[in-house]
Amino acid sequence: MALSAQKIVPCLWFDKEAEAAANHYVSIFKNSRILSASRYGKEGFEIHGREAGSVMTIEFELDGQKYLGLNGGPHFKFSEAISFQIMCETQAEIDHYWSKLTADGGQESQCGWLKDKFGLSWQVVPTVLAEMLKGADAAAAQRVTKAFLQMKKFDIEALKKAYAGN
Repeated sequence: MALSAQKIVPCLWFDKEAEAAANHYVSIFKNSRILSASRYGKEGFEIHGREAGSVMTIEFELDGQKYLGLNGGPHFKFSEAISFQIMCETQAEIDHYWSKLTADGGQESQCGWLKDKFGLSWQVVPTVLAEMLKGADAAAAQRVTKAFLQMKKFDIEALKKAYAGN
């Protein structure tokens, strides 16, 4: 499927790290691959300032979702206002994504959020959390909320214990 066949494609603006980021993300997520790259030419050097032949954009796919990485320069930075959620069935999945995305300079934050080494925000979330918070037992949902507000990386067993009232 061509990139344009997906109606909405997130474009991630990097200074000059788009190719490294795409390769990093592809190494973390199953069913992922680099699709294509476009390169800067000599034309427009006075505007873009990039060496001819360097990557301008890189198209990649993470677990079936397509993305475009753009080496657009230092003008814009990522912020926590946008993040990608990774829905996880098991603690092993949470641990995998957490360790890979915080490696080499990534930063842990609260409630399952982190920033990777490129400054992109992710939230690594257990799928069971939504079920616990949407359930009919309001007291259990409050206990779960109290528990997860104390966490950086989510701990599924601790959330289950809070839900059960233990």
